[in-house]
Amino acid sequence: MEISTNHALIFLIIWIASFISVKYFQKLKPHSIYDWLEALLIALIGAGLVGWVLNGIVFNEKMRWLFIILSYIIILMGFNFIRSKKVKDQDDMMVAGRSLSVKVMVFTLICTWIGSGTFIAGAEFAAKAGWSALWLPAGAWFGILVIYFLAAKIRTFGKYTIGDILEVRYGKFARLFGAIALIISFTAIVSYQFKAGGYILNVISDHQISVETGQFLAAMFVIIFTATAGMIAVAYTDLPNGIIIFLACLIATPIVVYNAGGGAAMQLLPPDHLTVINPQFVEFPILKAISYFLATMLLLMGVQSMYQKFYSAKTPRDARSAVSLWIIGTIFVETVVVVIAVFAAAKFWPQIKTFLDGDKVNGIDPASIVIQAAKSLVPPYVGILLIGAACAVVISTGMNYLLSPTTNIMRDIYQQFINPKAEQKKMVALQKIFIVVIGVVAYLLCTKLKSVLEMSYFAYTIYGVGITPALLAALSWKRATKAGGLASIISGSVVALGLYVVGFIWPSIMIPVGDPNGDPFGVPLIYPAFIVSVAALVIVSLLTKPPQKAELKELFNLK
Repeated sequence: MEISTNHALIFLIIWIASFISVKYFQKLKPHSIYDWLEALLIALIGAGLVGWVLNGIVFNEKMRWLFIILSYIIILMGFNFIRSKKVKDQDDMMVAGRSLSVKVMVFTLICTWIGSGTFIAGAEFAAKAGWSALWLPAGAWFGILVIYFLAAKIRTFGKYTIGDILEVRYGKFARLFGAIALIISFTAIVSYQFKAGGYILNVISDHQISVETGQFLAAMFVIIFTATAGMIAVAYTDLPNGIIIFLACLIATPIVVYNAGGGAAMQLLPPDHLTVINPQFVEFPILKAISYFLATMLLLMGVQSMYQKFYSAKTPRDARSAVSLWIIGTIFVETVVVVIAVFAAAKFWPQIKTFLDGDKVNGIDPASIVIQAAKSLVPPYVGILLIGAACAVVISTGMNYLLSPTTNIMRDIYQQFINPKAEQKKMVALQKIFIVVIGVVAYLLCTKLKSVLEMSYFAYTIYGVGITPALLAALSWKRATKAGGLASIISGSVVALGLYVVGFIWPSIMIPVGDPNGDPFGVPLIYPAFIVSVAALVIVSLLTKPPQKAELKELFNLK
């Protein structure tokens, strides 16, 4: 439908009346809600004017999907610019002034975890392997249960990064090596958020925007959003994004199942797709399935972006309450995304098989299966909601994982080893610069990626084996020593990174043979790396002098 002059005039009159009303009440009784409304109105007038000019001129019927998504992103940008005014110091930039309520905490935790790893990598996995793809998210569900018992302690500790915890237990070098492992892992995670953004923009524009251009646009939005207001922008962007994700999954799932053909559609898939452990899991299917479970479990139990959210809560009780709701939301969203992907894969299996057989032009990339479902298997208003959810998770997760490593650079490297007495304003300004730098590095990396699924698995693994064992021991095992923690971080990271690099140097030892992203000798690299990391932690700790009472005081409330 074309936007007429009358429609535009009505829109303008309503906007003027709303803006005057907001400004009046803002002066009468100042409140943050009026800042939000002002930002929304500014964003709406911008989106409305652009839409009026471009409607029917540049954007054809297919491109209007893209226009609606970009309008939503412009609205978020308006919110973030308003929120940026509240960033005064480190607490605001890194942990939102420790002011997040349970409601905001729940949605920001969900949006932090539910990223392109779910909507793109998880969906790709489900399209290729069927129901056994649930092994990937199931590890996170178990990890959240463990985190529930630690959330209050983490908030009580009240710092900024996991490096603060590592230093208390294991010393400055553990903090440094932990920061390095985290920066490598999180830069990889940010890179495939950009890749996922490219997929989404390519599909919704009917390929009029290339994947490469889409990656650039996704990178630009995420970098700008994060650099604008740090954790304040991240947390309060996650609130509307989380609501959209829930609504999209709730409404779209039954429609996709019905339009794909219901239960009968499963007969269109290869029999392997209906098994608990798909035999296509290379040499040792059971080991591969459990490796996916371990990778997500270990990442979630130690991922810094979650710990930053706990630090951002108003109280320890709020942190723990948010986790109990977080697990419900996460199980729901990750399960229904797999359901959507499997049924959509059944509908489009001939095209997916064509793509997997090498015909990239006429086939459908399984990584885009949720987006294909949104365009073809649901009504337009539901489709735009589902695509909006996919965009929301890419933006939210990209922001979270871009903010986190830059926080480490500032806290664990710059402030610890370069300028311990840095002024607050300088810290905030420098972190914004590093957000841009890491964002650009992640963008360059994403241009080289072949598979979102493979990169996400590697990022989960190197973090899970390098950081998580030492971190959990720091919070729960009094006998862990400085030498043991440091040995665990270094050995786990080196083995994981070393085995990954070996695949590119000697691809002949990888299974599938010649695939550098395969498993060395058919054994997923998480097993040797995790065993070495835990063994180093336990053996070295038991062979060295137990920690003094003073070293345990902050984390174990010892008197």
